[in-house]
Amino acid sequence: MSHIGSLPISIPQDVKVKIEGSEITVEGSKGKLARCFHPDISVTREDEKLLVTRPSDKRMHRELHGLTRSLLANMVEGVSKGFERILEINGVGYRTQKVGDKLSFQIGYSNMIEFSPPQGVEVSVEGTNIIHVTGIDKEIVGETAARIRAIRPPDHYKGKGIKYREEKLHLKPGKSAKTLGRK
Repeated sequence: MSHIGSLPISIPQDVKVKIEGSEITVEGSKGKLARCFHPDISVTREDEKLLVTRPSDKRMHRELHGLTRSLLANMVEGVSKGFERILEINGVGYRTQKVGDKLSFQIGYSNMIEFSPPQGVEVSVEGTNIIHVTGIDKEIVGETAARIRAIRPPDHYKGKGIKYREEKLHLKPGKSAKTLGRK
């Protein structure tokens, strides 16, 4: 039995869940999400909980069981609380600003880089070097944050670039540090 798949999903008071066959719609104070799941996996509602069950112990059903439960839990959490990723820009002269609904980066390239977030994602800038990416769909929020980070990934020698706030960089020693010990 899948340990993740067997856990029930508690539904907050302000969240409405509508189950129509394999399509599930979750609506809350932040917005509305809908997703189609595999028809073999069944989702039932008991009181204020969602239960995910599988028909057999085949490998595919075991894989889909945990996946379906995780995706449903993310949908319920997204429409009630929302998701946020925070990115930091490190480097002398590296900065960003919000122009309309786009982000404009000045991060060591010869020209300014513009980034427009996808629909359903809010991007805000704190100061000139902290970016907040928020939304109700965890998948889209994470993908948007990864696309912003990919504009200028952190350098492993100097630590310059765009990184997640919780990301720990392990700076490598340069060439001079390697040859220092040898004679």
